[in-house]
Amino acid sequence: MLQPLTVVLLVACGLLGLLAAHHLLRRRLVDDPLIIVGGVLELGLLVQLVVGLARSSAIADGAERATFIAYLFTVLVVVPVAVVIAIKEKTQWAMAVVLGGALVVAILVARLQQVWTLNV
Repeated sequence: MLQPLTVVLLVACGLLGLLAAHHLLRRRLVDDPLIIVGGVLELGLLVQLVVGLARSSAIADGAERATFIAYLFTVLVVVPVAVVIAIKEKTQWAMAVVLGGALVVAILVARLQQVWTLNV
């Protein structure tokens, strides 16, 4: 995996989380900056998917390779689902969903890097 890409993704998760926390505290709903940050994060996750799939053959253990690939695909779903829920939910707690989604993505990205580092 690309270490700089992991750092960029973690920073983007942090930015999305801070933006969602700000909206939560101010009782604001989804707006364009939040969707843009989520979209940029999603593009980065797509790049990670392509790079990860291209390099997944370097992981010798079949079970670890399957876990790695499952994480690659799972992490792609979290941000869009969180944003859609936030758009549909018209209360302040919609931002708590986005904040939770940003945290889950950060954990999955860190776990992807950990699986990669331990097995390559």
